[in-house]
Amino acid sequence: MTYRLASELSDRIAAIAPIASVMGTERSNPQRPVSVIHFHGTKDEAVPFDGGKGKLDQSGTNFYSVEYSIQSWVKANDCKTQPIVKALPDKTDDGTKVIRKTYGGGKEDSEVVLIEIEGGGHTWPGRKTLPGFEILGKSTKDILANDLMWEFFQKHPMQ
Repeated sequence: MTYRLASELSDRIAAIAPIASVMGTERSNPQRPVSVIHFHGTKDEAVPFDGGKGKLDQSGTNFYSVEYSIQSWVKANDCKTQPIVKALPDKTDDGTKVIRKTYGGGKEDSEVVLIEIEGGGHTWPGRKTLPGFEILGKSTKDILANDLMWEFFQKHPMQ
C-alpha cells in the first residue's frame, strides 16, 4: 500500500519507508520523485525477500521481490544504478547483520535506500519480538527503524 500511495499521490508524499513489504503493482508511475527507504529481512517467510509465495502468508499472493521493488523506484526517480553499499555496525549478538544500499543521485535529490537485514524475519527492526510472535523470525537490534525513518524523512522534505 505504501508504494501505491507514493505512486498515486506523489504530489503529496515526499518519502516513504516500507517495512517487510514490496510493491503490489507492476509499475511505479509517480508524477514527481519520491524517496524510498525500504527495510526487509532476508529470512522473511511472510513476504519473501526474493519474491514468490510466503510460507506464513494466508492470502496466496505471489509477491514481487524486494529487488524488483527497489529497481522500479531507482528507475522512477532516475537514481544511479549502482548502489553505495555499507555494512552497518553489528551492535548485538542477535543473529542478524544489516547492510545499507543507497542508490543516490536521483531527480530532485531523491534516493532509494535498501536496509537489508541478513537473517531478519517479518519484523520491525529495533523492536523486541513479542511472546507468541517468534514465528515471524528474528528482529535485528542493530538498528532502530523509527530513528532511521525519521532521519530519512527530515532529509527528504516535500519540495
